[in-house]
Amino acid sequence: MFAVLLLAAFPLAAQEFEPRAYGNVPVGMNFAVAGAAQTRGGLNFDASVPVTDESLRTTSLVLGYARAFSLWGRSAKFDAAVPYTRLDGTADYLGVPVERRVSGVGRPVLRLSTALSGAPALSMAEFRGWQQDLIIGASLQVSPPLGQYDDDRIVNITANRWSFKPELGLSKASGPWTGELKLAATFYTDNDAFYGGVTRSQDPVYALQGNLIRSLATGAWWSFDATYFAGGRSQIDGRYNRDLQQNWRVGASLSLPVDRRNSVKVALSSGVYARTGNDFDAVAVTWQHRWGGGL
Repeated sequence: MFAVLLLAAFPLAAQEFEPRAYGNVPVGMNFAVAGAAQTRGGLNFDASVPVTDESLRTTSLVLGYARAFSLWGRSAKFDAAVPYTRLDGTADYLGVPVERRVSGVGRPVLRLSTALSGAPALSMAEFRGWQQDLIIGASLQVSPPLGQYDDDRIVNITANRWSFKPELGLSKASGPWTGELKLAATFYTDNDAFYGGVTRSQDPVYALQGNLIRSLATGAWWSFDATYFAGGRSQIDGRYNRDLQQNWRVGASLSLPVDRRNSVKVALSSGVYARTGNDFDAVAVTWQHRWGGGL
């Protein structure tokens, strides 16, 4: 069992946590996920927007789907998620207070991931006797410029641009413990319909994430998560802003089986240090249902 995208469905770039992202899954297994998440604090949906003193609250519902398959004999999966978000709160834009209340569909997230070594494509019967050692994996996450966006407003749910996030991950198991390390970079296209009729660009955001996971005999598991991300300095019509990001976040997750096909996951995260924006708290609850693959 693995966790499909949830917080990654929000345009938070390199900030989402996803323990067990590169775990092996039997070929042909499908996952449906429904979840709710709430954030509160200095949340900046477009990390390139020069707002300060953010006090924004979001409540989101997310639907996701994933399928495991074989890619050249290695374990792979495709997953997708889309949120519907309600946002309200206040912030300062260039020293002027602004207020925003808006609801709408957020940007969908699509991702293809595959094992490079250590996780062969297995049927359910083969998977029952398989033991993980070291898995090396890679993924590519893509978000198109869809969803709610008003070019005459500062704060929006989406950012009116494409984003591409390649990632390399390592997952090492030892008894009931699993340690993970992920290195990623998020690249953005320009937003040519930014507030004021200008073009807004953003440098890549680079992220390093670690997860320490403990599996329990009942099928439950918990994890401690931490991430550091930096970069993302933005430009307006080619002029750089003072918004370089160097931020730390920590979090924890708990997954509990309900029965053979269903599980519930709770995830918490909080900002520890934020050089520029994105110092917020988040809580998410998801329900996951799985079928297929000989289950």
